[in-house]
Amino acid sequence: MKSFWKPIRLALAVSLIVAHVPAAIAATPNDQLVIGTSLVQVLSLDPQQGVDAKTIEILTNTYDRLVYTDNQNGNVIAPQLAEKWDVTEDSITFHLREAKFASGNPVTAQDVVFSLVRLMKLDQASAANFKTAGYSAANIESMVSAPDDRTFRIQFPKTVTPDALLYRMSMGVASVVDSVEVQKHVNNGDYGNEWLRTNTAGSGPFTLRRWTPNDLVMLEANKDYWQGVPTLRRVIMRHVPESQAARLMLERGDIDIANALSASDIGYFQNKDGFVIDRVQTGGFYVLSMNAGRKELADPLVRKAIANSIDYAGIEKTIVGAYGRARNVPVPVDWAGAIKNPDWGFHPEEAKKMLAEAGYPNGFDLTLKVVSQAPRVDMATAIQANLAEVGIRVTIQQGNGADIVAAHRARDFDLLIPQTSAYMPTALGALDNFAYNPDNSAEAKNAGNFVWRSAWDIPEISKLRDEANAERDVARRQALVTEIQEKFIAASPAVLPMFERFEPIALSKRVIGYSGHPMGMTRVNKITKSDAQ
Repeated sequence: MKSFWKPIRLALAVSLIVAHVPAAIAATPNDQLVIGTSLVQVLSLDPQQGVDAKTIEILTNTYDRLVYTDNQNGNVIAPQLAEKWDVTEDSITFHLREAKFASGNPVTAQDVVFSLVRLMKLDQASAANFKTAGYSAANIESMVSAPDDRTFRIQFPKTVTPDALLYRMSMGVASVVDSVEVQKHVNNGDYGNEWLRTNTAGSGPFTLRRWTPNDLVMLEANKDYWQGVPTLRRVIMRHVPESQAARLMLERGDIDIANALSASDIGYFQNKDGFVIDRVQTGGFYVLSMNAGRKELADPLVRKAIANSIDYAGIEKTIVGAYGRARNVPVPVDWAGAIKNPDWGFHPEEAKKMLAEAGYPNGFDLTLKVVSQAPRVDMATAIQANLAEVGIRVTIQQGNGADIVAAHRARDFDLLIPQTSAYMPTALGALDNFAYNPDNSAEAKNAGNFVWRSAWDIPEISKLRDEANAERDVARRQALVTEIQEKFIAASPAVLPMFERFEPIALSKRVIGYSGHPMGMTRVNKITKSDAQ
């Protein structure tokens, strides 16, 4: 009886959700962009703290960085607050344009210094990419300087190349904050974090008017923006986590964009009149993280058995769809320097033999934690069924973004499904999350490090990654990148890439000029909308 009623209750719940979506009175106004999305992981709007994709989308439109990656031009580094820059053997010097924050305060090089020092001193997970480049809370103040109001200089550590540093400077965590405004709100030495979690202090094309967690984000045009007044007066992000509800809202014009649809609902809009699909390649992955601190998962043979117990092709076809493609090497298959995929897949008999050899002929029990968000929940259910075939009994625990992310950072899990992005559009940029863990000790408390969270100790791979990250000779760097990938596969990774990650976005054709950014940094200040038909 229980198995009979459960799907009926689920179907009834979905029908009630759709039934209670408010009826559209009129199409969205031409001067407003309304986005239906999931805001479940938007936990803080502090640009030196928030790293979730939806948070980055908000911060991208409320803050500027010195440079940005131009997704309209091959993701090359382009000027933003910096008009130009000079690269020497030991530093990059940026020359700033005249710009103002939303407060009216001028943007100065001192604000850039404050922002990067703040990033490292807060010492949040968001500082991970700068840490892997060699910056730290201890050395950052000696590495950055402002010779004058329009000149900012940052020194190279020995572990980073100029292009890798420039790509880091384009990330959301390198957003320039209004130091004068933020310092008015410092509380007990928190660098203004408590205030910036729910307020903005940027120079971007929009300002934050309202944020209600798990409900609504409203941005208003910054009429004094240095690049010109945005074409849109307002941007609204509505929390619509139920895919069927979002699909219905987009179809009848209640929203202009839906970016948290299930694979099947994305397919619904494929080739449908009045709509387009923007499938954005992120360079990141959906990952099965295994806690190598657990006895069973510390064994590489067990991890290899798990890697050979998953029907990647079947899950891609039936669940992941437009969200990804099967790939177990942490470099997208069509990126320069990517190696061939290993022959991993759903091989239950081979996996059972591996488990028996490892001392687990009868399998064992694990818990799999996952954010309640498409497509990861269905992915978890499929993996649960796959692993049951080889005797690994999995219990799924769903949770909100705060709960699951906290568990991941605290190493409080057996299995967990996170997602990654590449900080730069190169093989080395994609690898960075997977190939570096300089100190695996619990005392390191390096929660910002993706591999550390899985307690996977990889000193040899980490050393190779350091060499590659500092190598300026392109051919030598590529040889190191190839070696890293090969050793990663040979080690039966505890951070198992399963699917190269795409962000499929369904848009009304009324929206003109939208182009999704691979790192989630999609700006909308130049978007226009046509009249409703």
